[in-house]
Amino acid sequence: MSLLHDPLHFDAATLHAARPGRVTLVGAGPGDPELLTVKAARLIGGAKVVLHDALVGRGVLELIPRTAHRIDVGKRSGHHKLSQDGIIELMIRLARSGHELLRLKGGDPYVFGRGGEEAQALAEAGIPFEVVPGVSAAQGAGACAGIPLTHRDHATEVVCVTGHLRDGPDGTRTLDLDWPRLARPQQTVVVYMGVAALPLICERLIAHGLSADTPAALVERATLPEQRCVAGTLETLPALALVQAVKPPALLVVGTVVSLQPVLARAMALAA
Repeated sequence: MSLLHDPLHFDAATLHAARPGRVTLVGAGPGDPELLTVKAARLIGGAKVVLHDALVGRGVLELIPRTAHRIDVGKRSGHHKLSQDGIIELMIRLARSGHELLRLKGGDPYVFGRGGEEAQALAEAGIPFEVVPGVSAAQGAGACAGIPLTHRDHATEVVCVTGHLRDGPDGTRTLDLDWPRLARPQQTVVVYMGVAALPLICERLIAHGLSADTPAALVERATLPEQRCVAGTLETLPALALVQAVKPPALLVVGTVVSLQPVLARAMALAA
């Protein structure tokens, strides 16, 4: 059942509940339904009202009962079905109407999923809620592409950032990140939503001290059957991504751990 055409409409009898319903923020993982936690799979299978994001895997969505009210509130670059404020307003309205609501988010709700904002709003509104963690996109991309995020010989820490371009005061599009921090050696840098800003990211990392030969890779549609990994260096990856027509969703991974990818990926392919 879908409420996509009028997601704010519910039967009038439900709009005056004696007590608010409960909201569960559930991490759907990076796409493969077999990577769901046991708890997440159980909650999805018993859901009655589901608000889901665009990046939730198709196989995960298929686990939602056919009898459930399913509301697509997905946001992609330049295409938002509802604003973030609109999503929060809808969640609070449904919960205050007494609905048991499952908020299904790609990856982990608290890792670049804006789950923290939603949880904060629910707390301020007095709505009871729970958070169920999921495998993050970075974890899924690294494991399935053959790129360990940490390794004693390569990286002792991981830094995750978002690569959203923003409009600067002069009309140019900028990316305000701590570039000296990101350009340190012996670490892995994972950039979410960085495909559009890839040339700028690579340029800035080189300008702040990383070698142009630093291994870097884009992992597109991680954990799904159509997953692919385009690997190169900070110098070569922007051109490779253009030639290979890499599209979101894709994660950028930078660091010498990426040099392990060809060997590990081949070994995993043999074991499949």
